[in-house]
Amino acid sequence: MKLCCSSPRALLLFLLLGWWGRSSGFKICSFKLQSLNSTKAANKRVMYTLKRVVSRCDVCLLQGVNDPNGSVMKHLVTKLNSYNHQYQTVASRSLGVNPNDMQEYVFLYRSEIVSVSDHHQYKGKSFARPPFLVRFKSKETRVGDFVLVAVNTAPGRAVQEMDQLYDVFTDISKRWNTETVMFLGNFNAGCSHMTRPKKKEIRLFTKKGFYWLIGDHVDTTTTDTTDCAYDRFVVHGKSFLKQVEPQSASVFNYAKTYQIKKMEAMHISEHFPIEVELKSSTHLPQATPLLILLSLSAILSSSLAAL
Repeated sequence: MKLCCSSPRALLLFLLLGWWGRSSGFKICSFKLQSLNSTKAANKRVMYTLKRVVSRCDVCLLQGVNDPNGSVMKHLVTKLNSYNHQYQTVASRSLGVNPNDMQEYVFLYRSEIVSVSDHHQYKGKSFARPPFLVRFKSKETRVGDFVLVAVNTAPGRAVQEMDQLYDVFTDISKRWNTETVMFLGNFNAGCSHMTRPKKKEIRLFTKKGFYWLIGDHVDTTTTDTTDCAYDRFVVHGKSFLKQVEPQSASVFNYAKTYQIKKMEAMHISEHFPIEVELKSSTHLPQATPLLILLSLSAILSSSLAAL
């Protein structure tokens, strides 16, 4: 097999630069699926793609999961852990107003670097599917202790439900004595579901201290007929915002990355995943890596020359 580099020193530089070029942050993802049930989970291509998407994330929220006995998530976790990871799940109860369309929120997380310290199912009657609250702890992040709130609003009530998220935040503050909170999921926060004038009715927009990380101009949908920023991240407090990697909040177009046909992507979901990174607790100054690389390269070259 022919190596890409002509010398051991060049090979070392190539490998280490590749290592450093990978994201050093802690990645949080959110993916609204198109009714992931046992029938869809039997499709190997669907599950393979889902495994690839989730494996990029340290914590991944899945919405639209119809898995009352947990068999679908158990299968997905088994596939993920074959990548030499240690994923676990924490899930809400089945939620919804239609008995034929009950769904769960599911967080998948890498248990070797992040743990769940508490969770709570919100019981507000103003939500079709009340938010699911999970408190995480990770020494891999600078923030250390944070709450993620799973959101999947009803399209026809998106503005009202988004406004009620402020009450959810108040509940978290009292329940866990923390304001380090991130809301994430399918807010339906775009197009006809949330017009510009309607923003004035949403306290997460009008109250100070809440920061929306996905802009209104971003398209989070897979279809060609829509161009809407439905899926969002919202963090509370400047102290939490400072622990987010700047400009890391984005849409992951897995159809383009994995060269999947548009119809196949739409079968998985009408939404693309969104992702954001928290700053790592082991983040190094930018000047340090190059010095490390050059030093290691010099050491290896000297060792090989002495052979």
